Amino acid sequence: MTKPAALSPLDGFRYGWMGFPLAFVALPLYVVLPNHYAKAFGVPLAALGGVLLLARLLDALMDPLLGRWSDQLFQRSPKTVLHRAAIACVLLGGGFYLLFFPMVSGPHALLWWAAAALMVTYLAYSFLSISHQSWGAMLGGDETYRSRVVAWREGLGLAGVVTASISPVALGLPATTALFFIAIVVGWSYWTRAPRPPVTSAAAHSGSPAAQHSVWRPLARRDFRALLAVFVVNGIASAIPATLILFFVQDRLQAPPAHEPLFLGSYFVCAALAIPLWLKLVARIGLVRTWLCGMGLSIAVFVFASGLGAGDTVPFVVVCALSGVALGTDLTIPGALLAGLIARQGDQGQAEGAYFGWWNFVTKLNLALAAGVALPALAWWGYSPGARDAAALETLTFAYCLLPCALKAAAAALLYTLFLRRSP
Repeated sequence: MTKPAALSPLDGFRYGWMGFPLAFVALPLYVVLPNHYAKAFGVPLAALGGVLLLARLLDALMDPLLGRWSDQLFQRSPKTVLHRAAIACVLLGGGFYLLFFPMVSGPHALLWWAAAALMVTYLAYSFLSISHQSWGAMLGGDETYRSRVVAWREGLGLAGVVTASISPVALGLPATTALFFIAIVVGWSYWTRAPRPPVTSAAAHSGSPAAQHSVWRPLARRDFRALLAVFVVNGIASAIPATLILFFVQDRLQAPPAHEPLFLGSYFVCAALAIPLWLKLVARIGLVRTWLCGMGLSIAVFVFASGLGAGDTVPFVVVCALSGVALGTDLTIPGALLAGLIARQGDQGQAEGAYFGWWNFVTKLNLALAAGVALPALAWWGYSPGARDAAALETLTFAYCLLPCALKAAAAALLYTLFLRRSP
């Protein structure tokens, strides 16, 4: 395969922009939807939570199958993928609209409506995410090129997260929905003009036995299982603080609610600003060592955070900013490592969808495990929201700060052992 030309900012923007609407739609589904259905329509939280959990589990289980289907579409041509992506964009926009503006009333009917609309929205979202990630991996290139491709996608995704966190409050749901419609139309339009995978990496393999790999093919690769192990442990370490941050802010720091946007904003903005700096480090020391640096920074930051107490608002802004800087490596490095791994295994242009299907499955599993383990563990150890006694707050500090540090250290040890020490 010929080496791709240097990724220009315009080409990076055209490819990466689809990350903006995909990240934009994800936040309202997780954060705004439960509150909207409970307050606007009176849907019981317990029942709504069950619907959300079931829809998410079914969505996660579908990811590997959607990945394999994406591979089959790529075997025909990238143009075929873009045509199916256009349909998925319509379904995603329609599902998003119907979720927030249902055409039925009554809690029972609304639950069924939400379940159906969620499945349409989730499946369209997953197909677009997997196909978009696969497209980027198929572009090939060296470590620097691959990291830049991922950086454009994830950097614009962060912009989508920040915009989605502001627009429902500042503009309202109708305007937010209109903004999402515009973003996804622009995203698909730019995608059609982005650099395309070489024909030899996709269509030329359509008749080969390798093109008929099953959905399980990636799991048979030892290096993929190793990278997946690092990704799982590191992902849970990152997801636990994301799950517990508001509890830590409200109870440990006892900070007023008005400060919460400052904490979250500094986290995401610093993550985006740090990405170009991490890319420069990748060019000097490589992907694995750069990821290890990010893990080390994260551990140091959360060790410092474990010493904070009531009123330590300014130090916690620093914690959020520096942990956001560390997040930059989690966003850019793993995807670039996976793209290189696919190429080394001889599966480039043939099985990217299958790889990213499992990758996205694990990403969703990380979020579920973080909430499913951290929240019950806190309750078991004696913490409840609003607690002020020393023992409960120590438990919260351990779960928010020190448990992620231990998991990050384990992920770093795995990364060093399985990749850096084995490298020539």
